[in-house]
Amino acid sequence: MASNVNPTVRRRRLGQELRRLRELKGMTAEEVADRLLVSQSKISRLENGRRSISQRDVRDLCGVYEVEDHRVVDSLMQMAKDSRQQGWWHAFGDIPYSVYIGLETDAASLRVYESLIVPGLLQTRDYAHAVIEGMWPEATQSEIDKRIQIRLKRQDRLTDPDNPLRFWAVIDEALLRRVVGNDRIMADQLKHLAELSMQPHVTLQVLPYSVGAHPGMYGKFVILEFQDAMDASVVYLEGVTSDLYLEKPNDVQSYTVMYEHLRAKALSAEQSMEFIHQVAETYGG
Repeated sequence: MASNVNPTVRRRRLGQELRRLRELKGMTAEEVADRLLVSQSKISRLENGRRSISQRDVRDLCGVYEVEDHRVVDSLMQMAKDSRQQGWWHAFGDIPYSVYIGLETDAASLRVYESLIVPGLLQTRDYAHAVIEGMWPEATQSEIDKRIQIRLKRQDRLTDPDNPLRFWAVIDEALLRRVVGNDRIMADQLKHLAELSMQPHVTLQVLPYSVGAHPGMYGKFVILEFQDAMDASVVYLEGVTSDLYLEKPNDVQSYTVMYEHLRAKALSAEQSMEFIHQVAETYGG
């Protein structure tokens, strides 16, 4: 296992291998759970990489699956050990969306649709502060500061000189028009969007009101893709109290098709930049 693969991705790969071994054995997750006297949800979370996997978990599962090749067992045990290492985000304590951050950190590209707020990786500090303060009115200043620090740290992927994140966003006109903070903050934010869109690895398209109804009206989503063919694409749907990760090929394909429809309806990258400048002028930018 390469040392530059983050723990979330290691855990995901290990979970995929454990699922493969279970399916080769012809067992259901419920049957495995009954054998180990654990909940079915634990087996599912181990296999989808949403739960930390201990070496004991691997040993027990290999026993159930009757894996006799010690080299395979040793390799899986090492993967489990590596998966328990900590990513940079662990320094900030308990983060409810840490799984997503881990995936985003290792992703090769992101395709984002956002309808209400500027995508987190594109936010200025002042805009991020106003958004976080507005969305979590009961958060303490310490909690707000932590969220801002994490958001700005995540943005390092866009400026990584060796491995910049390929970022494509379709954004609704509504998020350009909604005043978050004040006019100065909005003017600075839209100027920042225009500057980022000049980067060769960043593409922004605006979906104007004039297109009417469109597939994105279901809500925002992110499609994460990875460099290594071992790592299947993931669709991320953010919720208030919990998040959803879709990995089944049919689900990913459905969102990919939806995204292509959104791209086709949106203004071109050049038209979008001009549109953003026009809106910025209404804020005095």
